[in-house]
Amino acid sequence: MPNTHQGIRGPAIFLAQFIGDEAPFDSLDGIARWAAEHGYQAIQLPTATADSRFIDLHKAAESQSYCDELNARCEKAGVVISELSTHLQGQLVAVHPACDDLFDDFAPVELHGKPQERTEWAIEQLKLAAKASQRLGLTAHATFSGALLWPFVYPWPQRPEGLVEEGFNELARRWRPILEAFEEAGVDLCFEIHPGEDLHDGASFERFLTAVDNHPRAKILYDPSHLLLQQLDYLEFIDRYHERIGMFHVKDAEFNPNGRSGVYGGYQGWVERPGRFRSLGDGQIDFSGIFSRLTQYGFDGWAVLEWECCIKDAAQGAAEGASFIQAHLIQPADRAFDDFAGVTTSVSRNRRILGLPSHR
Repeated sequence: MPNTHQGIRGPAIFLAQFIGDEAPFDSLDGIARWAAEHGYQAIQLPTATADSRFIDLHKAAESQSYCDELNARCEKAGVVISELSTHLQGQLVAVHPACDDLFDDFAPVELHGKPQERTEWAIEQLKLAAKASQRLGLTAHATFSGALLWPFVYPWPQRPEGLVEEGFNELARRWRPILEAFEEAGVDLCFEIHPGEDLHDGASFERFLTAVDNHPRAKILYDPSHLLLQQLDYLEFIDRYHERIGMFHVKDAEFNPNGRSGVYGGYQGWVERPGRFRSLGDGQIDFSGIFSRLTQYGFDGWAVLEWECCIKDAAQGAAEGASFIQAHLIQPADRAFDDFAGVTTSVSRNRRILGLPSHR
């Protein structure tokens, strides 16, 4: 039977690191044209409420005509919207008090110093994003899980028995109604597996899945850079979790430990840390292996550049990124390579070859 899998789509680009106050980065039409001119076919769009120049999330959730207009503007510029992102709002669904002051900056000013109201606002933002994604015709959405347990990621002092379980139970309680909203919208909710989040590796994602009763919309945004910096096997990660991978960030990284610091980084800046994000092709990640495995398992989502590099300029990283992704895209085989040597088959012939009687 021929393979109907169309393969990974791309190149696409996440706009969060490029949005700014100067043209062409200060408007949806301008940045969409810029992306198309660089060879990108799609844009992944952040939805932070402080910047409605690109998308008004409330309006997108309520108005089909507004969403049709957004899609038309992007199409005119030469791209489509691959997914929406609520990384900042998702972070605020669960915040440990130690981080309250830092994460207040992600919320409207009137919610600063009001953690309960901030959480309620964040949950509502995610529900709006589910509806907006549906109206835009999207099938996946990017977010962070937030974190109640991150201050206790290293077990010293010894964690009280039941602390981790209680943290994940509360995380599930907050995310379950959001997952139901995405189920109703027919959109997968993809958590970026990321240090600083309670969902930061495979084991923590499994805990969350258990706590939400393996909700079918709970998926993974696969970004190998965050796995490399934790020294996970990012290729085996695909083997283990491919059925839950709903999105793909193409981001490079390198890990060069030394006698002074390793995975934890010693509170150093990004340039000095052993683990550093790099522009595509400048790091250590085996993207040929990643694209091959994702293609093997039938992933047909977008390959989305997320540019983060402590050395190379963003403009150069973006200019090089589209061709890098394009060179790694794989058209899935529509037939077996040895079909030319195929032979006729039947039950009786197979039994004869095995030296068995022609009838069972």
